[in-house]
Parts: sequence; structure tokens; C-alpha cells
Amino acid sequence: MSPLEKTQPKVLVVDDEYSVRELLEIMLEMDGYAVRSAETGQQALEAVEQESFDLVITDIRMEPINGLEVLKQCKAISPATVVIIISAYASTETAVEAMNEGAYDYLPKPFDMEEMRAVIRNALQSKGGMEEVACAKEGPLYFGCIIGESPAMMKIYDLIKRIASTNSNVLITGESGTGKELVAKAIHRQSPRRDFPFIVVNCGGVPESLIESELFGYKKGAFTGAATNRMGLVEAAQAGTLFLDEIGELSPTLQVKLLRLAQEKTIKMVGDTEDIPVDVRILSATNRDLEKMVIEGTFREDLYYRLNVLPIRTPPLRERREDIAILAHYFLNKFCKEFGKQIRKISSYAMDILNNYDFPGNVRELEHIIERGVALESSRIILPDSLTLSTYKRRQHTPIRSPASGGSTGNLHSRSSGVPVNGSAAGTDLVTLPPKGIDLDQHLADIEKSILHKALTQAGGVKTRAAELLGINTRSLRYRLEKYGLASDDD
Repeated sequence: MSPLEKTQPKVLVVDDEYSVRELLEIMLEMDGYAVRSAETGQQALEAVEQESFDLVITDIRMEPINGLEVLKQCKAISPATVVIIISAYASTETAVEAMNEGAYDYLPKPFDMEEMRAVIRNALQSKGGMEEVACAKEGPLYFGCIIGESPAMMKIYDLIKRIASTNSNVLITGESGTGKELVAKAIHRQSPRRDFPFIVVNCGGVPESLIESELFGYKKGAFTGAATNRMGLVEAAQAGTLFLDEIGELSPTLQVKLLRLAQEKTIKMVGDTEDIPVDVRILSATNRDLEKMVIEGTFREDLYYRLNVLPIRTPPLRERREDIAILAHYFLNKFCKEFGKQIRKISSYAMDILNNYDFPGNVRELEHIIERGVALESSRIILPDSLTLSTYKRRQHTPIRSPASGGSTGNLHSRSSGVPVNGSAAGTDLVTLPPKGIDLDQHLADIEKSILHKALTQAGGVKTRAAELLGINTRSLRYRLEKYGLASDDD
């Protein structure tokens, strides 16, 4: 064996189908792995006893020793070896059993080659099945308290570094749940003001009658109940940073007072006539279109330009899909510790659902999804059923062209409604709700089942073609067919 071969990850492929073994061997060797194959479970166990493997990929239906037994024995002989189960007879029960026995993942046949490559790569990186996000506090995964390594986030990190050392005001825009406050905290922590207060004011969460006194403080006797002088939040941020969240919710009166702060760096307490000088950097955030509000006359133009000296836009999660898996596993680890659970990973089925979801609530919504999944899951792996799939709207897929016709199949689902756009499904299309209402989950399930049946019929029973018609991969199609009892015996 050459020195180069010694550094290659060693993979054992176990399958009683020659074509599958050959396919995996060719793919793995092309990717630089050292590969050995076995036709039976007995041969596989003999190989594991003879030499050490980094990874074992095994079919589950073999005689007389099946893949689950290979998994158990392999873990007993070599606990550090990572095992991936593959099967044309995928089921939730078998997946749970395999994961509980220590399998890294469970993939149905026929598998997508690029997806298999990704699973193998991640499995070898995890080395032992524990897929955890690194805990480093710096680097591409983490920037202060922000998590992500997508190109969109790397641009944000670079911008934060460049503007943090200035005293200029910053306006952070973006959809709800994209982490605008985290960006503000990162700017503060990178700035020379880091050792002074970081004061957060939610402009939309304080009643209009109270926000002025909250911001600027009040003098004794200024109003009924003002028994003593009270410092405001602006003065409390002296020498530090004032973060005004939901800035678009401020009333015209408060906008005038805030403009004075931004221009003159002074404030007046409620009930007082004296100016108080303040040294604060103002960071603002909003999910509203302030430029449009300026045109409509609901937000002061002069204040807008004072606040928007340095703009930052936080990207929605659908524009940084590379970070979905990183964030999902971060939240998995977080809530496992919080709930005292031993859930090891998120299944490929479930991750496929997350990667194809639009996340209208962005990172905050992903966090809530994983929290709910950890709370509901009783096994050691997050499965699709734990994600309450019927409540989700999947992102719109790019139409797939048929090789035969050269035309586009279009998309069976509308992005906004999630219901068929090419007619009703099994007579369940509702124009108005009946007086007694409906069972929404059952209604959506009936629609999905009807569409699956129509796709199979149109594809002549060819599942790869049916998956193309639906804009999903074959794995996702097989899961749905099994979920609704539409799978045939050979699935």
C-alpha cells in the first residue's frame, strides 16, 4: 500500500446487488476513497474483523445476515466506524431502529448520487455519527453571535468589520426573523464602544403614551405619578450604543425628538427645559420600507437620511440556503441540552424538507421548528413527522423540462396558497368555507394525496418521471407515497 493510500478514507460497500456495489465502487474511487466491497453480511463482518474502515455503506435486506445485524456487529467491533444504511424498502420504523443502533443515516434506493456524496462527506467529517456544529466563537461559522458561512453572510461579516470602528449611524433592514438585532450587537461588540452599554429599545413594543418618557426620561412632577426624576434609555446608553428596533413604528412627534438627538446629540427630559448632551451611536432596524414611508409622508425624510448613513440589509434565509443545515444542527444541539434529550441528528428526509422550505419567518421560524421537533421526537433522530409537515409551504421549484417533449411541466403548486393551480384535487377545492368549517390538515393531506395519484398516473407509474412532474426528488416522492399508502410492494 502506497503512502497516498494510507491517507485515503477506507469505505466498505455491502450489497447483494452487483449493480449497486459497482455503482458505489466507481463513484467512491473517482472521489478518492479506498474501496472494498462485500456481497453478503457475513463477508462484511469478516472484512471489518480483518481491517479498520472509516465508513460502511450497507444494504438492509440481505440473507442470512441483514444490514441491521451488520450495523450492530460493526459497531461492536469498531465503534468509531460510521455506518450508512441503504434500502429500497424504506420505512419510518426501520429508520428509527437503524438510528437507535448507531447508523449515521438511512437512504432509500434509488439514491441521488450527489446527495449520496454529500451524506458520505458529512458522515466522514462527523466521524462517529455526531453531527455537531463547531463551538468556536470566531471563524466562518460564527461571527460574534451570528451563525452562517454562506456568501451572503460573509459579505455581512466584512461590512460589520468595516463600519464597526466608525461613529456613523447604521440602519439595518430586513424581514422579520433575519437577525437584525444580532447584527447590531455584533457591530457594538466590534466597536470602540464595546465596554459601554448596549441599550435596546423596541419602538413598536412600548405604548405611544409611554415611549417618550422611556426614551428621554422625566422630571419629578412632569405628570401624575412622576414622584422622582428618572433617567431615560438614551441617557443610559451614554458612551455606548442605542439600538432602536422597529424604528418605522415611531409616531411623527417622536420622530421630531429623535431627529434632534441624531442632529444635536442632545435630549430633553419630559417636563424639563434644559438640554442634556449625550454621546451615543444610533443603530436602527426595521422590516418596513422606510423609503416608501418617506414618499407617503409617514416617516420624516430628514430623519431617514440621518439614520441611514450606513445601510445593512440582512438576507432572508431563502437567500442563504447554505446556512440552513448549520443553523438547524446548532438549534438541535441547543434544545437537546435544554430538554435533556439525546437526539443525535436530523434525518436526510427531514433535512430535505427544510432545504426546500421558504421560511417566511426566517431563522426565528427555523429555531421554532427545531425546538418543536426536539420536544416531540421520542427517538434519537429528527424525522419528517416531527416537523408537522402539513403546516408547511414548500418553496416553488423551477419547472423541469421533459426530455421527451422538450416542454415545461409547469408547477403544480402556487407559492402563495400551496393548493393546485390546475384545477381542484378530488373535488376538495374550496371557494368558500362551509358553515361548520373544515379540518385543514386533512384537507391539505387529501390534496397532496390526489396530486401524487395524478402524477403517478400521468407518468405511467414511473416514479422518477412522477418526481420530475412534482418538482421533487425521488426520495421525497417515495416518502410521500408511503405516507399516504400509495407505495407498491416494490417500493
